[in-house]
Amino acid sequence: MVNIVLHEPEIPANTGNIGRTCVATHSVLHLIEPLGFRINDKMLKRAGLDYWDKLDVRVYEDFEDFLSKNPGARIYMATTKSRQTYADVTYEDGCYIMFGKESAGIPEEILLDYKDTAVRIPMFGDIRSLNLSNSVSVILYEALRQQGFKELELEGQLHHYQW
Repeated sequence: MVNIVLHEPEIPANTGNIGRTCVATHSVLHLIEPLGFRINDKMLKRAGLDYWDKLDVRVYEDFEDFLSKNPGARIYMATTKSRQTYADVTYEDGCYIMFGKESAGIPEEILLDYKDTAVRIPMFGDIRSLNLSNSVSVILYEALRQQGFKELELEGQLHHYQW
């Protein structure tokens, strides 16, 4: 199992998409306030479709509150400032992968304490970053791949035909 942490997310549709991905992967979603929306926001629910009620979501007042309620958490920081890629590390079962807000990322004062577990998604040229929900999917699925996709469906079935 993997925990996804969003530090001060701003766009409800991104958080809704991430929530849906968390449900599909049996991951827990942790939201660190302030949020740029209300949890009952229509855009959030629409992006999460009818999966939002199945989501294990936890909300924290700030980063310190998150740390106090998750003592000993192994946290990977997704940032464009890291020198290692998301594929350079080994994600443990139960680890936390944190992403920053869409407009600014994770504050540098937090990143300084996580240099060894900061990871980046390689990109071409002057591109600043990917969409938050896309970034979560890329790194989350790498972590799940490394863990053998435990508890996830690995075989699909056609509805009308057979392979």
